[in-house]
Amino acid sequence: MFDTLSLTHLPKAEQYQQLAEQARVLMVGETDRIANAANLSALVMHALPDLNWAGFYFYDGTELVLGPFQGKPACLRIQLERGVCGAAATSRQTQLVPDVHAFPGHIACDAASRSEIVVPLIREGRLIGVWDVDSPIPARFDVKDQSGMETLCQIYLDSVFGIR
Repeated sequence: MFDTLSLTHLPKAEQYQQLAEQARVLMVGETDRIANAANLSALVMHALPDLNWAGFYFYDGTELVLGPFQGKPACLRIQLERGVCGAAATSRQTQLVPDVHAFPGHIACDAASRSEIVVPLIREGRLIGVWDVDSPIPARFDVKDQSGMETLCQIYLDSVFGIR
């Protein structure tokens, strides 16, 4: 059903188009946020090259709490004032970080991570959490990744909260 290995040879925009189609199929009819987060994390981790972590942190009203992910064990809780995830949650803007070591307050859960992209999950003006993806390659992510990841996050939010 899901042939993620065939995506790596495609141009980046086409990779994300294929991923979006696969994500929609994976989540159709399912509204559980944990189940859909787990499947999306696995899909992205296995489909895109040069990643070492992909997953969710959910906002509990005070801080970000680790959700489903793929990769090495991660920080369990992140305060909103800390790191790339905290910056995305606070600003409500995607954070595209080419060099995590140059980012003030970066939290090094995996010392191998060199670049990161974090998309805030916002629904009806409310912070739900963040989608976080790391790479051991400096400057691994660009605006095409940002657009693709934001689309995947919208598919996730629509599956869990319904299209309104």
